[in-house]
Amino acid sequence: MKKLIGAMLISTAVVTSFATYANAAGKTIGVSWSNFQEERWKTDEAAMKAAIEANGDTYISADAQASAAKQLTDVESLIAQGANALVILSVDSGAVGAAVDKAAAEGIPVLGYDRLIEDNRAFYLTFDNKGVGRIIAESVKAVQPEGNYAIIKGDKGDPNALFLLEGMMEVIGADVEAGKIKIVGEAFTDGWKPDNAQKNMEQILTAADNKVDAVLAENDGMAGGAIAALQAQGLAIPVGGQDGDHAALNRVARGTQTVSVWKDARQLGKAAGDIAAMLADGKALADIPNAVKWSGGANGVEMSAIFLAPTPITKDNISAVIDAGHIAKDKVCEGAMAGVAGC
Repeated sequence: MKKLIGAMLISTAVVTSFATYANAAGKTIGVSWSNFQEERWKTDEAAMKAAIEANGDTYISADAQASAAKQLTDVESLIAQGANALVILSVDSGAVGAAVDKAAAEGIPVLGYDRLIEDNRAFYLTFDNKGVGRIIAESVKAVQPEGNYAIIKGDKGDPNALFLLEGMMEVIGADVEAGKIKIVGEAFTDGWKPDNAQKNMEQILTAADNKVDAVLAENDGMAGGAIAALQAQGLAIPVGGQDGDHAALNRVARGTQTVSVWKDARQLGKAAGDIAAMLADGKALADIPNAVKWSGGANGVEMSAIFLAPTPITKDNISAVIDAGHIAKDKVCEGAMAGVAGC
């Protein structure tokens, strides 16, 4: 059954109310990162490490450098170093199962971080990615309600790319069927890399003879790549993205990007550190506070999960990220167009 069982979005207030977990201190939390090319993972890491150390635990980590094979080796190394719980930001959902098997064989609990590991032995912590897709499409459609759309999707090996696309299509699908919106190009982007996204956008523009009216990009890095391709052709059209990357927020202030859906990485990182402490201490997946049962993955596997609520950032509420301390005012507002709230 591929649907939410007991839908729940955990709000900022609930997540930030997680008290520092009073566990039997001294556990080791191993974190396997997919790669550090994306700006946001450094923010996640800082919050996660702070939470882990505040719990009296030790943080160890490895960077898979976008290699599924290296990630498996990394997980084996983290286990050998004495990890009592593992947090895994997977490189490839189809290959990560071997890492879960390794952990399970040693009795080590796994938290799938931000990207789905569809395995009932893993806890799933992320933002509502389908909801993020809806917000991107809603924000762009509000500015450009019809015309030729391009969709720059994430890596085809990451389930989040499909969740985001599903959310987008919930918003524009009826208009596509009615002919109000025409999708003139869409492409998966290897590794979610901005330079690959730029190449995808260039190919779409060539095929469409530059007749593109709006772009739905599945993250901010790729939005930046798409915008570079558009600017090279002298085009300024609505572009949506997500992550709250600093460069993207400045683009929102400048008017070259319509929306960046902010998933406060500090909330996600802190929640992961606290949940990992509980798992390391023997708490069952289903007993994690605020966990829900969810089976929305491709294979309908029922899992314990927490979904955090994202925040769309546009020119009308940029002050939200400034007030939260996510980005300095001078950085986000450099070169801002007139009328940007908070600049």
